[in-house]
Amino acid sequence: MSRILVLYYSRHGSTAALARQVVRGVESVDGCEALLRTVPPVSTVCEAVADDVPADGPPYVEVDELAACDGLVLGSPTRFGNMAAPLKYFLDGTSGLWLSGGLVDRPFGVFTSTASMHGGQETTLLSMALPLLHHGMLWVGVPYTEQDLATTRSGGTPYGASHLAADERAPLTAEEQRIGRALGARVARLARRLDP
Repeated sequence: MSRILVLYYSRHGSTAALARQVVRGVESVDGCEALLRTVPPVSTVCEAVADDVPADGPPYVEVDELAACDGLVLGSPTRFGNMAAPLKYFLDGTSGLWLSGGLVDRPFGVFTSTASMHGGQETTLLSMALPLLHHGMLWVGVPYTEQDLATTRSGGTPYGASHLAADERAPLTAEEQRIGRALGARVARLARRLDP
């Protein structure tokens, strides 16, 4: 059984909704299971400490879960064209995996949500990909053979899945849902092929 870690940070729920579509895509592939995890928020208050277990949603990720995964799909809301600080904070703590080569040759995909059409979807996806490329992982995008990518008027890019939130309550469009599922399924299929 190949295990795909779907790891995200979400502040208002849009990125979490897209993560659930990615999970559906992963679990549509025979022999694959998704492990849904999130990261705690960061604070400007030095003494602030998050609870060990979130009040709702999936548990916080452990570095060991990242080390043990066969593939990764990473998601973050856009913050000025970049990934959110909580996700970056987690990735900054993975230097031990980098030193050991623990993630080399494993597939990864990325997804995001933005509040505006030109809010930096693609640069956010790139910002998440950079540390994973340094880890030696293999980037899985969304090919244009996914018909929704050519017709969507909301989210979706060849770099990864995305959602145009517009506001915190905007639901995922049908195209965004299918693109998210396609990304999850593609990472899962490649993880199965690459499994030694």
